[in-house]
Amino acid sequence: MARIKGGLNARKKHNRTLKLAKGYRGARSKQYRIAKQSVMRALASSYAGRKQKKRQFRQLWIARINAAARMNGLSYSRFMYGLKLAGIEMNRKVLADMAVNDAEGFATLAELAKTKLA
Repeated sequence: MARIKGGLNARKKHNRTLKLAKGYRGARSKQYRIAKQSVMRALASSYAGRKQKKRQFRQLWIARINAAARMNGLSYSRFMYGLKLAGIEMNRKVLADMAVNDAEGFATLAELAKTKLA
């Protein structure tokens, strides 16, 4: 029986990694050993980045709600607590969108929160 060499499988594996490294600078996209390290790090960072993206969006929404709430005479925490007392369950994404695009609708929510706090 003839011996089977592993060259084809190794080439496929190398090409798969080099394809992922496409667009990297210099040896990172040309040499397998260096490309493999770069791709491993990039994949790990992309996993972490998907988690960080959620945190960053929540942070952005809170900043927008806080700015709009302060324009209506409330802090962010007082505004959110007032909404909770009023029984209004809106997520931060929708509230932030209202703060940017629907100022008068947000102002009515702020007034409602103020009345429940008083």
